[in-house]
Amino acid sequence: MRGPFTESTTAAFRSYAWVVPEEVTFEASDGARVRAHVFKPSDFGARSNGAGVVFIHGAGYLQNVIDWWGYYYREYMFNHFLASRGYTVLNVDFRGSAGYGRECRTAIYKHMGGRDLGDIIDGATYLKKEYGIGENQVGVYGGSYGGFLALMALFKNPEDIRAGAALRSVTDWAQYNHWYTSRILGVPTEDDEAYRRSSPIYFAEGLEGDLLMLHGLRDTNVLAADVLRLSQRLIELGKENWELALHPVEAHGYRRAASWTDQMTRVFKLFERTLPEGAPDGE
Repeated sequence: MRGPFTESTTAAFRSYAWVVPEEVTFEASDGARVRAHVFKPSDFGARSNGAGVVFIHGAGYLQNVIDWWGYYYREYMFNHFLASRGYTVLNVDFRGSAGYGRECRTAIYKHMGGRDLGDIIDGATYLKKEYGIGENQVGVYGGSYGGFLALMALFKNPEDIRAGAALRSVTDWAQYNHWYTSRILGVPTEDDEAYRRSSPIYFAEGLEGDLLMLHGLRDTNVLAADVLRLSQRLIELGKENWELALHPVEAHGYRRAASWTDQMTRVFKLFERTLPEGAPDGE
């Protein structure tokens, strides 16, 4: 005989008007069709503030445009919060994501930050074209692989992306897990160019918008040395429009509510300062 079911969510959580985001498909610059979710202010009875945000999932190969709670459930909730504050949010399954066949998965072979980054930028263009987002009012955020692509978007496409938050991000693939990276880029000593064109640290001079980096000091997946090396590079380049927040007790996947609250509060403040219509730094 089965026992009774239990429910661990709070009354406040159950009372919130969670929405099923609209699934959309947009055309990438190479003609491919890219799937995404869109969270609209109107879903929450809010008025658009003219700003858009592209959320970039991690893992590279993960599929996030799905019809149930995914791995990025915290970001799903944060996307709700952003939309309720006037932001139009796009959650993109960029090239390399799982669930779309061999051609999609292998599109990043020998060049991470190539076709996958193109899909993020095309997503930003889609927001501007279809939802009336201002030309200089799109931000990006993501963690791990998503943080890597957030850095690449800011460094390589500053004319398209105004601000971005990179969480626990890879900054140099030559310093990352060999088992993961070698299957995509090969071995650094045999294909140095693939690593150089795929690593944000080599494009840091392109930073024009505002950048926020966040990293746990106990991270054993993407070592904190990654973000420290990039910070030193930004210092050497004389860049001033960036911030770094370190969380001393956190590993790659943050565990503590206080750390998540601190992290996402900083991301929200970055967007509030730079993206909405009339924002002081939004011009």
